[in-house]
Amino acid sequence: MTEKVKKKNGIDMLNGPLAKKLVMFALPIFASSSLQQLFNSADVAVAGRFARDGALAAVGSNSVLVGLFVNLFVGLSVGANVVISQLIGQQNTKEVKPVVQTSMLFSLICGIFSAVVGIVLSRPLLELIDTPADVLDRAVMYLRIYCIGMPFIIPYNYGAAILRSIGDTKRPMFCLIGSGVLNVCLNLLLVIVFKMDVAGVAVATVVSNIFSSIVVIIILCRETSVIRLDLKQLRIEGRSLKRILRIGAPAALQSAVFSLSNICLQSAINSFGSDAVGGMTAALNFEMFGYFIVSAFSQSAVTFIGQNYGACKYDRCKKIMRLCLLESVVGMIVLCGIFIAGSSFLIKIYTVKPLEIEFAMVRIMYILPFLFITASYEITGSALRGMGRSAIPAVITVVGVVLFRVIWVYLIFPHFGSLLSLLIVYPISWVITGGMMLGYYAIAKKGIYFPHNYSEA
Repeated sequence: MTEKVKKKNGIDMLNGPLAKKLVMFALPIFASSSLQQLFNSADVAVAGRFARDGALAAVGSNSVLVGLFVNLFVGLSVGANVVISQLIGQQNTKEVKPVVQTSMLFSLICGIFSAVVGIVLSRPLLELIDTPADVLDRAVMYLRIYCIGMPFIIPYNYGAAILRSIGDTKRPMFCLIGSGVLNVCLNLLLVIVFKMDVAGVAVATVVSNIFSSIVVIIILCRETSVIRLDLKQLRIEGRSLKRILRIGAPAALQSAVFSLSNICLQSAINSFGSDAVGGMTAALNFEMFGYFIVSAFSQSAVTFIGQNYGACKYDRCKKIMRLCLLESVVGMIVLCGIFIAGSSFLIKIYTVKPLEIEFAMVRIMYILPFLFITASYEITGSALRGMGRSAIPAVITVVGVVLFRVIWVYLIFPHFGSLLSLLIVYPISWVITGGMMLGYYAIAKKGIYFPHNYSEA
């Protein structure tokens, strides 16, 4: 990595104080994720305020399915981030190029595959989660149009992961600023002016995602450092793909199974009717903004620890983990406190229907105060992945979050049947998973710092 890249677009992760650098790295990621969520927020707000009745529920019914498609493949981008970061830390720059070329071509293949699957299975999947009949047709339309954009959505996320491996989190953010503005403008134009209802919301999202994907690919093609993308040399290099999958596959599986647990929860929420779906969708936006803080510091942990682990700076890895955990918890408590204090006003951005507002307020008051607990397993799991251990954190998350939630939905929730008895599964599962992840890290940390010839079983 050249000195020019370090100064202009990257961060020196191997030397100097860490606290400020972690914040400076995480802030653009948080802003980028927030902008992506603003795509969805714009969809929700326009659908709830300007489209026909039921539009908000039609869009909201798709949130867990969209998360499943995206998270399954985007989880693999963690592998590219870790592999490139470790190679840079080892100063083994010759092997970075095939990883970059392999990652981007693989992301395109994943995008095309997920688009086809999503379009074909959209109705059966929405019926499987008991989407209310009065919004089913429009929900199917939204999902099918959204899936058309998958060959662009997934490559963008891989491109952003590659840029993060050298410490560049600002340029992906700038991509999304332009994309976000485009999305909002198209939403208003297509829904209010052209009366396209749910279809207009979906088309606006797809077009904005195409824009951000094209821009990030152009950035990579013009990059002068070791992560430069050469479209003429795109190919799948077997060794590089294997290294990416060793780290990324467990993370992808975790994300996918995590999404499946949310699908089970969405099915239970759907049983309360379209007003509950609309209200839960509106409230979910605030949770996502809070979660983006822990997600940003999780990605900071992966990248910083990846480089320092590659450079054998093991004590620095431990310090990075502690700082990311502390800074993410503080940030989440502050932001969620603001949302709770202003919830009665903020919720009206998304819906003005009294019943939807009532459902949304219940979720806000019972979920947001405990959201900071997610940092306990997200940051710790990311720290372990940065050092090459991806399988065990995935297993812990699947057991603590996914399995527990599925058991709760099908065995415990039916005995009570209230919305509160459903929502309480979130904080309980966070506590269980966080306790297991921190316990594993405490046991493993003395033996986890070892030479690079380690290969996880």
